[in-house]
Amino acid sequence: MHRIFGAAALAAAVGFGSAAHAQFLVIGNDEKAIYDNAGKLMLSPPGKDTVTVVSIRDAAHPKIVATLPLENSIIGPPTNLAVTPDNKLALVANSVDVVKDGDKMKNVPSNLLSVVDLTASPPKVIKTIELGKQPSGLAINRAGTLALVTNRADNSVSVLTISGQNVAVAGTVAVAPAGAASEQVSAVAIAPDGRHALVAKAGANKVALLDIDGANVTYKGYDMITGVFPYNVQITPDGRFGLVNNNGASGSADGQADTVAVVDMTADPPRVVDQVTVGDAPEGLAVSPKADIAVTVLTNGAGNVPPGAFFHHAHSVAVVLRAEGNTVRKVSEIDVGRLAEGVAFSPNGRYVYVANDLDSDLTVLRLTGTKLVRAGSLKLPGHPASMRGSTP
Repeated sequence: MHRIFGAAALAAAVGFGSAAHAQFLVIGNDEKAIYDNAGKLMLSPPGKDTVTVVSIRDAAHPKIVATLPLENSIIGPPTNLAVTPDNKLALVANSVDVVKDGDKMKNVPSNLLSVVDLTASPPKVIKTIELGKQPSGLAINRAGTLALVTNRADNSVSVLTISGQNVAVAGTVAVAPAGAASEQVSAVAIAPDGRHALVAKAGANKVALLDIDGANVTYKGYDMITGVFPYNVQITPDGRFGLVNNNGASGSADGQADTVAVVDMTADPPRVVDQVTVGDAPEGLAVSPKADIAVTVLTNGAGNVPPGAFFHHAHSVAVVLRAEGNTVRKVSEIDVGRLAEGVAFSPNGRYVYVANDLDSDLTVLRLTGTKLVRAGSLKLPGHPASMRGSTP
């Protein structure tokens, strides 16, 4: 959401020591910020957050292989972590900390990112890096050599280089004046050729274009108006389309229909060419490695709004989008759990995983044609606020 804010034997069995065959989901469980039955956000002292590593080598039957004590947050889009393409490292950002403010608790921006060695048995944190204020969305390039992190409270993007297990800050790119609340950079996606990136500027209703040359990342001032509160962004693996979740005027579920903006990435410069109406409050967003399918997850007033609200619903919704020729259209949808946040594809594109924050579980869906069907579930040790895999 966007207010400011393991045993060794088991590890060996699922292949921690064999990264070539390892396939993981990394899930951030936020135990500091929980919605009560009235849809109100309740803050608790820190210290109970975890990050869960899930093996999806058997894509239909995901298994938890490790859970690490590691701070993370539901504040921001569910993309504040990422996995390198070789499944050897995970990067986990903590966007906000919860601190005492008199007799109450409040969120304050954090600036920390943790590097997790997924090849260790069990996985472990090997480094902590300081970034800008409130690191939120992450993206790693296809080569696994560069990561970008949006710093929401600084309106900047941190540039990280990756070489083996060494992750280092290479620079910071300002994409709006520091402290301008009307900008709020929230998420980032890197094109498959590694030459450009899209940065969602939620408060400004825009997406910025970055140029990338090695570790040199620049912003030349080109923005696209994409819709109301663009909160999450992805680029299809073939590089043809950028997809932008427009979260809506309230920045949350409000009963109004919201859209996914379609950006033509083959144009020079890229530009918005269509809007696809998907439903109320699209937040989680993932694209298939097959390039023609994407899934956007609507929070849909399922758990974070008052039960008496006309737009309250029992379930969040996963919406399937399909690229056909030069167009993208909505083709199907399915109910998932309450306050669904993160979404990811299996590397073969046949399975989709949706993390349900209030249900503390993972919904496993099988993609059959252009429809998702239930294939199972996995109980999680906390409230999953974010989730990513190594697929785009």
